[in-house]
Amino acid sequence: MSSWSERFKPSASRRTHLLLASFMWTVVGSLLFYFGARWVLRAGTTYPHLQIAAAAVVGVLKARLVLDRTARRVVERIRARGDGRCLGGFVSFRTWALILGMVLLGRVLRGGILPVHVVGLLYTAIGVALLYGSRNYWRAWHSERLTS
Repeated sequence: MSSWSERFKPSASRRTHLLLASFMWTVVGSLLFYFGARWVLRAGTTYPHLQIAAAAVVGVLKARLVLDRTARRVVERIRARGDGRCLGGFVSFRTWALILGMVLLGRVLRGGILPVHVVGLLYTAIGVALLYGSRNYWRAWHSERLTS
């Protein structure tokens, strides 16, 4: 007889975990980009579109240099764990703690430590990085779909 937690945990396939990771990076990246660009545009600074474009370039560089490696590591973790694992386990507990830390840092930044257009540029760059980095998850989900 299995334990109560094993019987009632929300389990999912590898493919579902990859879809969830893809979706999470895409949605969070889109929201960060949207709010960041909006704050930059509303700040009334000189050449806001150029600033947003520069932040986007920084975001792509961050994705290529840092987040691609992270995404590949998470994809391999999901594939190694196999099917039937806990739905929230598509990232490790340590990564969930890091995500919580980033959310709290974002909240602190929005609290007025930095000017709103600087926070907007940070959000824009991070949003673009997540959006661009999500391609790794989408590609893995698509290839998993083809092999299923």
